[in-house]
Amino acid sequence: MMTAEMRTETAPAEYADVVLVGAGIMSMTLGVLLKELQPSWSIAVVERLGSAGGESSDSWNNAGTGHAALCELNYTPAGRDGTVSPDKAIAINEQFQVSLQFWAHLAATGRVGAPKTFINPVPHMSFVWGGQATDYLHRRYEALKPQPLFSTMEFSDRADQLEEWTPLVMTGRRAVQPVAGSRVAGGTDVDFGALSRTMAGFLQRNGAELNFEHEVTDLARDTNGRWDVSVHNLGSGRRAKIRSRFVFIGAGGGALHLLQRSGIPEGRGFGGFPVSGQFLRCTKDEIVRAHHAKVYGQASVGAPPMSVPHLDTRVVDGKRSLLFGPYAGFTSRFLKSGSLLDLPRSIRPSNLGPMLAVARDNLDLSRYLLGEVLKSREAKIRTLTDYMPTAQDADWDLITAGQRVQIIRKDPTRGGALQFGTELITSGDGSLAALLGASPGASTSVSIVLDLLERSFPQQFPRWQPRLTDMIPGYGHRLNDNPALAEEVLARTGAALQLHPGSGDGNQGGGAARGAR
Repeated sequence: MMTAEMRTETAPAEYADVVLVGAGIMSMTLGVLLKELQPSWSIAVVERLGSAGGESSDSWNNAGTGHAALCELNYTPAGRDGTVSPDKAIAINEQFQVSLQFWAHLAATGRVGAPKTFINPVPHMSFVWGGQATDYLHRRYEALKPQPLFSTMEFSDRADQLEEWTPLVMTGRRAVQPVAGSRVAGGTDVDFGALSRTMAGFLQRNGAELNFEHEVTDLARDTNGRWDVSVHNLGSGRRAKIRSRFVFIGAGGGALHLLQRSGIPEGRGFGGFPVSGQFLRCTKDEIVRAHHAKVYGQASVGAPPMSVPHLDTRVVDGKRSLLFGPYAGFTSRFLKSGSLLDLPRSIRPSNLGPMLAVARDNLDLSRYLLGEVLKSREAKIRTLTDYMPTAQDADWDLITAGQRVQIIRKDPTRGGALQFGTELITSGDGSLAALLGASPGASTSVSIVLDLLERSFPQQFPRWQPRLTDMIPGYGHRLNDNPALAEEVLARTGAALQLHPGSGDGNQGGGAARGAR
């Protein structure tokens, strides 16, 4: 049997009920959900690379953080009066819990392999220094701690406790300014590439057609409202068309071009701003064993949210390593394997104004990205030593991360706005959907796909809801508002995904926070 990593040698089928463009975490999540809800529907996947999850979802093209707002400070900015609102953090955490429940269903029913091949328990920490930053972190802790989904959060401003939680961050640090950290032991590291590939395997075993090394070059709607999807076999050069009644463009950075090719009015005016990135990676065993956490700090002034520095434990193919970064940069490519002409080819009369307005209003971001591009390796290592004072250049290698294309959209006041996060765009009749943007998309993929299903399949969706509740017990409920349900759901998902404390390996830190004010 052909595996989900092999190329399709035959021409794609002439018709499929559903066409998924791209084989990353978004498309694979949608495909698996549709197979669960409507198993008789035919599904065709078209992916330009040779396997699933090879672009933004790939193991080394992202940091693997299960984004639950446990440690990411950009989800809890302080207001002008200094108060910290927990609302956005709660919303992100709720979405991640939906993903965990669906992945738990897949693991418990044998639809995917062993959970540890794609998700592992890794504590999430925030770490800051300086009086203003430590005061903010404590206020953040006080805002989040009373929330049921954040009830296990700990805080400390004592060096001995922080050294127990994260030795590499504290060892060698001069005691010249205050430091503080918050910690949730129940964080996760997720290999979205591995998860995408195991989902692709499930789809293939259940009749879906996976066309690897094939590229969608055009989309056109016929007079009956169906879509003709033009496909190019990158190996043989042959061209074909797949007719479908529903198309999802989940092609990461490549989604904008195809959305524009579709011609749907809902896609007019959108532009894209590509941001590249690099990480420093360490695989030296004695160093890797000394750190077991994802430790997030604060972003530099003018830096985009995805550039928040963090020192992370990663688990890929069963092997642990450390990752630090990202170091942001700029390229005109929309995909890591894309073309330098991607950005200029995306410019249209409908989005030129918003793109120029964004360029005008984001000079700090432009200066930041230029500085990152020009940063030497020595300067990159100096940034690393801010978080790991004992870091040595020879122990780290530099790897290139995946591309992130941030959304540019029209704004009635400024002309255009740069939007971080993700945006789901659907045609008026629901027959086509596209996902633009980036983080925390992968972590919240199931919630995004559920939104897509409700918008694109309004007639079928009410009939699907009982099955969705079977797979996602907390579906339709805010767990943070229902502590008893939250406790039950978290226990169930933790057991199914082997996320209970102690199920990971390595240094997991201590117990209750000493010195919490």
